[in-house]
Amino acid sequence: MDLSLLVSLAVIHSVALASPGPDFALVVKMASQERRVTAVASAIGISIAILLHTLLSLTGVSLIIKSSNTLFIIVQLAGASYLGWMGINAIISTLQNFKVRHTECETAQLFHKLTPSQGFMRGLYTNLLNPKAMVFFITLFSAMITPEVSLATKVCAAIILLVLSLIWFVFIALVLSKPSIQEKIRKATPVINLLTGILFVSVAFIIVSGLF
Repeated sequence: MDLSLLVSLAVIHSVALASPGPDFALVVKMASQERRVTAVASAIGISIAILLHTLLSLTGVSLIIKSSNTLFIIVQLAGASYLGWMGINAIISTLQNFKVRHTECETAQLFHKLTPSQGFMRGLYTNLLNPKAMVFFITLFSAMITPEVSLATKVCAAIILLVLSLIWFVFIALVLSKPSIQEKIRKATPVINLLTGILFVSVAFIIVSGLF
């Protein structure tokens, strides 16, 4: 088992996890506006998607998709459509927040709308349908996982990336979903939704613009 390789992968993945992106934005939005169980479910969904990306990259499936112009365009369009849809919904939520911000009971209705299963699926789709995530893992494993790397090392790599993802995103979900913290940042809900919407729409636009 190549310990130095595993450590390198862990460090690179940890840096990538801490970088702002759709995954981070989604967990912050979920944790600050949904029930704790829903926020944690979204974090688990993202982590499972990362595991799937890892397995697809390790088995060469992702590389086959990227090598096929037609398949990769389909993946990019699907991902851009989903991220764009999420972004537009977040912006619409911002407008709704501004409309009812003066009525506490009405504002509360904008929170805790999703079930844990819905939170899980949003987390799963946000990462899994993001072509940039797929490219990241293809690049990472193409550069570091050579044919000489043992199966045991590959399995450990997949487990390490999954565990790190769970630790990071579940930690954010647990911290920000505390009632006291939710109450403090509730006033910032329109800003959180707006920034999340802009980020998702921007990523979707970048993906689509790269096709032309």
